This record gives sequence, C-alpha cells and structure tokens, in this order.
Amino acid sequence: MTVTELDTLDIALAGVGKIARDQHIPAIAGHPGLRLAATSSRSGGVAGVENHEDFAALLAARPDIPAVSLCMPPQVRHGYAVDAIRAGRHVMLEKPPGASVSEVLALKALAEKAGVTLFATWHSRHAAGVAAAKAWLADKTIRKVQITWKEDVRHWHPGQDWIWEPGGLGVFDPGINALSILTEILPAPVHLSAAELTFPENRAQPIAAALRFAGEDGLEVAAEFDWRQTGPQSWDIAAETDAGRLTLSEGGAKLAIDDVPQGVAGSGEYPDLYRRFAELIAAGQSDVDVAPLLHVADAFLMGRRLITEPFHD
Repeated sequence: MTVTELDTLDIALAGVGKIARDQHIPAIAGHPGLRLAATSSRSGGVAGVENHEDFAALLAARPDIPAVSLCMPPQVRHGYAVDAIRAGRHVMLEKPPGASVSEVLALKALAEKAGVTLFATWHSRHAAGVAAAKAWLADKTIRKVQITWKEDVRHWHPGQDWIWEPGGLGVFDPGINALSILTEILPAPVHLSAAELTFPENRAQPIAAALRFAGEDGLEVAAEFDWRQTGPQSWDIAAETDAGRLTLSEGGAKLAIDDVPQGVAGSGEYPDLYRRFAELIAAGQSDVDVAPLLHVADAFLMGRRLITEPFHD
C-alpha cells in the first residue's frame, strides 16, 4: 500500500512522551495528507485518538494502519521496530535510530526483505539553513570546522533517567544532532581522531565530550558538547573555507556567510520529516544513514574517560 493509493496516510504513534507531544503530534496534525489514527502508550494517549497500552495489541487491532512512528527511548525501540516491520508496516524511527549501529543495520536488512519503508530520521538535517549550507560548501576547500553544542539538560530532559543509562547516549543525545548536520553538509567524510568523555561519577553516560576529527587535505573538525550550560544555549557550527566563513547557528535554523545573514526558509524540522516519510513510502524506498551514530560509537571506542562531580536532576 502506497501513499498514492490513499487519500490520507494513517499513522500510528508509539511512545507518547515529551518529544511526541512537542513535535510529532503537531507535525502530523499540520500535514494535510496525514492522520494520527492510533497511539500506543502506557502513560496516556492523545485526546480523541484510539490508544492501546500494548503495541502488539495495536498492530493486531489495526491492520489498516500502514505506517508507524516510533518515539520511545532507543534502548527499547528495536523490538517495536521488528514487530512493526514483520507486521508489514512502514516504520519511522526517532533519532538516534537505535541503541547500537548493528541493530539499526539489522532493521534496514529486515525492512528490505519485508518490502517496507524504514526511515531513520535526523531532524536537525531538516533545519532551515542546512540545505543551503551544504550547497555553499560543495565546491569550497574547507580548512577547519568548530562545533559548539552546549545546553541545559535540566531544561530539555527533565527527569528522563533513561538518557543516563547505557544506550541513552547522555550528552550525545543532543550532540548527535550536530553530527547529523556535519555529516550532511561536508562534501567528504571525516573520521574521529581523538575524544575525551566526561562522566558524572553517579551516571553511566557522559555529560560532556570533546571530539576531534580529521578529513581530506588536512581538514580538522573540533566539537565541544556540554549539558551543563545555563542561560543562552549554544548550537553552532562554523566552517573556515577558502571563500570565507560559514556559520550555522540556533541548531541550523540560521545561516551566515562572513557574518552576513543569508535568507533561508523551511517548513519546520518535524513537518519536513513527515513529508519525507510520506514521499519514501510513495516511492517504495528507505532512508537509513548511520553515519552520525558511527561517530558516536567511535567516541565511546576511542574516548579517554574523565570523571566529574555527581549530577542530580
């Protein structure tokens, strides 16, 4: 079943937490060709929408819903995705697409075998300035890139203990947004050359990270991630090139060349994700890029471990 065969694409949403309420539900509601047909959540669904506490029960009760968007934490998402794919549903994965690289690649193979769409999303790639930044950098010689991604975890992830557990990524939960932009806009890939990861003594995941990457022709990339920033938040990427300095700020929403703002526009990150999901289903295609997650995995492989004071939410 493809989008072109339907007047409206029905979608089931599994995991109705903060990110679902803040982003996914409004994005689906704002798309004229999509409808939130059902949810699966143990903590309450959406007013006026059928809810199932058990995901397997949703799949059994609603074989007419062709697509599922999975918004639960990455540690448990793989099993839900397997069940949905085996039930013949198209699947959209919130970022990061899984708790490990290997499980995401296994899902990709399973979706290909089942003939369904799998979309591993990177919402920051859909920020307004990213496509224009990629186009501007395409023919430039890039000498150096500096990423500064610092925010207040207490504001963005209040009481979300899962994010500090193995598979939760810690500061790489926001940091991977920067890496998703980096891997999208650079004309050639880079590889991790060094890393320092700072762990609170009472947490299993890092609260800060300093990364160094190397690329072609001496390109150097430095990334600083920190979850302890209060006041103004920093989500910036600056690239020094042979033709000037490119800056993406506010998470990619704004673009400047040599400090001159460039006109960029977009429909919004999550609305664009759902537009892309519908397009992939209609075309019978998948989109599964694990490059940002590979960089995070390399950081855990190569990173020097530093210990800091305990963190309490």
